[in-house]
Amino acid sequence: MPEEKKLIRFDWAIKTILRDKANFDVLEGFLSALLREDVEVVELLESESQQETEHQKFNRVDLMVKDSQGRFTIIEIQNETESDYMERLLFGTSKVIVDNMKLGEPYRKVAKVVSVSILYFNLGTGDDYFYYGSTRVTGMHTGNPLNIRKRLDSPDGGFTLRKADVEKEVFPEYYLIHTERFRDEIGSDLDEWIYMLKNESVPDSFRSRNIDKAREKLSVLKMKDPERKRYERYLMSIPVERDIIETAEAKGHVKGFKKGHKEGHKEGHKEGRSSLLRKQLECRFGPLPEWACERLEEAEPETLEDWAVRVLENRELEDVFK
Repeated sequence: MPEEKKLIRFDWAIKTILRDKANFDVLEGFLSALLREDVEVVELLESESQQETEHQKFNRVDLMVKDSQGRFTIIEIQNETESDYMERLLFGTSKVIVDNMKLGEPYRKVAKVVSVSILYFNLGTGDDYFYYGSTRVTGMHTGNPLNIRKRLDSPDGGFTLRKADVEKEVFPEYYLIHTERFRDEIGSDLDEWIYMLKNESVPDSFRSRNIDKAREKLSVLKMKDPERKRYERYLMSIPVERDIIETAEAKGHVKGFKKGHKEGHKEGHKEGRSSLLRKQLECRFGPLPEWACERLEEAEPETLEDWAVRVLENRELEDVFK
């Protein structure tokens, strides 16, 4: 059996290579297998944690695309556990809807949003590696869905009404892929892509749409020396950041035996976020002044999360802490 060529991690790919329009075909192949329809990506949009460097934001990388049907799809890769993860997904899809709704527009113009989470940690418990969720409106007594008709505007200024699948056409949809639970058993086109996400390789026998493009374009061997060095630094940063989180949480747990388990865990979680944010700030602005270090030590987790977003949006250190 021929040796499978090593591919770059998909999180690095969506930060770099896949932002090039010439490589949209890789994203189209993955989304087509996921949504079970042909998807055409027309543009990339600003996402929550896009960055210009290889440094991560709390082990999370994301990308948002708009397809030919006008749907917004958020593709997110999460390397480490996060509290309130599902709530954040809800906030993320809701924000996309609000940001793309102009004041005064009819509600039928509400954006359709799809959220795709590629997880490298165990989120909850379950017996599957692929989960789907949306909102269903059904009868309390019969269990049958409520039939809704949707207005479709026509070029001549008129409109038609047709039955709408509100679960698929109106409400946000959520897809969660647990890569570590996947057992490398191929039963569908999507399984081929999940195999690639987990193993960073694509066997020659795979035939799903454009997965051959992924094998070609994501090959480590095709990377030039400067890019390869940046990629290697990125790979090294993943266990470093994981160790920072685990060490901080362990310290919090030790203190928790004295002050109470719940309080100690909270302190460790806060310390981990504070350490990661400090690393981000130093990478962007250089050594931190004493006042900035004090602000980091005193801040609550929610404030640290807000500041982490502002790191990407501001050029001056003072503006991050406003």
